Order: sequence, then C-alpha cells, then structure tokens
Amino acid sequence: MEIVNDIINYLSTTFATNVTSAQFAQASYETLYMVVFALTLGSLIGVPLGICLVTTRPSGLLENKKIYQIINPIINLVRSLPFIILLVAILPLTKLIVGSSIGTTAAIVPLTFYVAPYISRLVENSLLDVNSGIIEAAESMGATPIQIIWHFMLPEAFSSLILTLTTATIGLIGATAMAGAIGAGGIGDLAVSYGYQRFDTTVTYICVVILVIAIQFVQSTGNYLARKARHE
Repeated sequence: MEIVNDIINYLSTTFATNVTSAQFAQASYETLYMVVFALTLGSLIGVPLGICLVTTRPSGLLENKKIYQIINPIINLVRSLPFIILLVAILPLTKLIVGSSIGTTAAIVPLTFYVAPYISRLVENSLLDVNSGIIEAAESMGATPIQIIWHFMLPEAFSSLILTLTTATIGLIGATAMAGAIGAGGIGDLAVSYGYQRFDTTVTYICVVILVIAIQFVQSTGNYLARKARHE
C-alpha cells in the first residue's frame, strides 16, 4: 500500500487540486474494502452455483431438470439488470441486512448480488471447457460425482478459474465506481462529489489514473497466477 500512497501523493502535489492525498488514500481503501468483501461473498455464492449449473444441466453428472430450470433463469434475471438499477432496486433489502441503504458497507450487498451470478456463469464456462475424456476416465475408475468435481474438474479448470476471479474483480472495481454515485464511498464517490459536482477535472483524472493502475495490477497478477497454475 506504500506504493499506492506514493503515487497518490505525487499526483495530488503535482496537479493542483482541493482534494488532499489523505482523501484519495481513504477513497482507495474504501474501494478495496468493498471489492474484497463483495468478491469473497460473491465467490462463496457464485462458485457453488456455477458448479450446480454444470452438474445439473442435461447430460450433467447430477442431471436434475427441476433444479437447473430454477437456478438458470434466476441467474439470467439478475444478470440482465444493469448494476445501477440493481443498486436502487434492492435498497430496502440492503437496509434490512445492514441497517442502512447508503455508505461503504451498505454497498457490499448490491455488489455481492451483482457479482455472484456473474461469477457463476464464468465458473460454468470454465468447467464446461474441461475435456470430457477426463470425466469419462474418472467415471470408468468408479469415482463418485463429488470426487469427479473435486479431484478432476476443479483442478483441471484451476487456471481458468483464476482468470474468472480476475475478471470478476475488475468488474467489481468498475461497479464500486458506479456505487459512488449514491454515496457508497470509494474512488467513484470522490470522482462524483469533487470531480463532477465541484467541476474539479483534476480530481476526475487522478481517480481515473488510480483505477487504471488498480485494474492493471489485478489483471497482471491474475495472468501471472494463471500461468503458474498451468506450470508455464
């Protein structure tokens, strides 16, 4: 985090602005807070849903038409809503869960609802790419469906799953910026409150630079870990 602070200090002192480096740092930490918690909760929901989509689909390991026909349209429904609309639509639920509909912590609820179905679809795609021969070989050895999922499908798709979470993280960073429009805190809130509403374009540009650096870091880290998982 010291590198981030150095970059923020350099930008805020080089370009004249009414926003202090401490405010930029606080906004960055709020964005990190929202992304980490929403990604964790979204993964806990989305990964099992993705596995369920693969295994209960027609010709799946645990083919179950009823379960698949319930989960699949629900995921499609949530994914069809733009984040800003989802954010407003579940404000009552957000208030019920965390006791408030505004603020950094409150934003985690819609962010989780946003990223969970997104992760489930990405996980589904990753698992469907697993070579069917591997699954057939596991079945021929007498492996149970749970053993096939845990010992064959997930390890085989591990590299792809890393990139799945990388993509989800980048999507979340963009969503936190939109959440700032309703006072959720973070870089987006700073860009709107100071950059847009107070006509301080320098703040907007600095926020853009911070977001670009964050996304490049996440993508580079994800690519590196995926290569390591493939033993390249």
